[in-house]
Amino acid sequence: MKARFIALLMVLFFVAATPVAMNADTNEGKDTTKVDYRPKLHGTIRAKYEYQPQISKGRFQVRNARVSIDGNVARTVSYKAEIDLSDEGQIKMLDAFARWKPIDGGSFTIGQMRVPFTIDAHRSPHQQYFANRSFIAKQVGNVRDVGATLGYKFNPLFPITIEFGVFNGSGLTNQKDFWSGQINFSGKLQLQVLNELNVVLSVQKIKPETINIYMYDAGVTWKWQNWTAEAEFLHKVYSGGSFSSVQAVDAFVNYDFMLRKKLLHKISALARFDYMGDHSDGTLNEQGQLYITDYERKRLTAGFTFSITKPFIADLRINYEKYFYNDNAEIKVSEQDKIVAEVMVRF
Repeated sequence: MKARFIALLMVLFFVAATPVAMNADTNEGKDTTKVDYRPKLHGTIRAKYEYQPQISKGRFQVRNARVSIDGNVARTVSYKAEIDLSDEGQIKMLDAFARWKPIDGGSFTIGQMRVPFTIDAHRSPHQQYFANRSFIAKQVGNVRDVGATLGYKFNPLFPITIEFGVFNGSGLTNQKDFWSGQINFSGKLQLQVLNELNVVLSVQKIKPETINIYMYDAGVTWKWQNWTAEAEFLHKVYSGGSFSSVQAVDAFVNYDFMLRKKLLHKISALARFDYMGDHSDGTLNEQGQLYITDYERKRLTAGFTFSITKPFIADLRINYEKYFYNDNAEIKVSEQDKIVAEVMVRF
């Protein structure tokens, strides 16, 4: 019943917006605004060196080699396709969607995409402040899926963005033979207050295998002059008491030293604390039970970012990460204290 109700709401929105879109097409010749129909190519390269003092070993790695193409096929219809040629050494198709904007501020998107959920997990690699993602962005709340979303932006007293979508709930790798009678969803509300404070509330339900997982996230980003501060909290619940609920925290502060020199545009000093409890990604073991895929941990990260040109275009990120585990934790090789030097280029 819930699935049919949500699907009906999306259909009603689509039908209601159709006359507006038809009217826009009718008056298209009168609109003097030019639309650029040329495809736009973008890319992100992240190459890094990591050294782990605890094991006295290091490695070079191409963390991302993303290439995307996007553009418009009509005044109200656009598209995007993105592939990562080296996501930790693997080729992955990330985004592949079409978007229709039938009304001012409104959009309908269908395809494969990052779901509208959290702050940090929704950032692209070139938008990240640190060389390695937070636990929320990497383990606990990182979800891409196939589905459809509705979005609406309006400005009563301050900018408000609402996004809601329905998805397979199984991730990207299980599409062809995945049939479900349930609705998996994600919703996100953003409030931009006084141009300096951004508040984000989001909720999501997924079902990677047989267990429903519900996630609730709240975060705030504050920007003032050269300062940026952010705090985010995520609560993850597994249905039927199949696994203990998980809490995750991500908080950081960043200060920019503006140089306006030919060699460097700015230097950023930044520090982060993040935490996650014992976590399961929703997959089952041989006994058909959820199990710990990531053990509880805390981490302190500090470092500098040297912006060679405009920020998030060509950056050198140098970070030191200090991990804290409980005595019974099984520690993965790559999840230990490390020094990271990363070059990120965005084009």
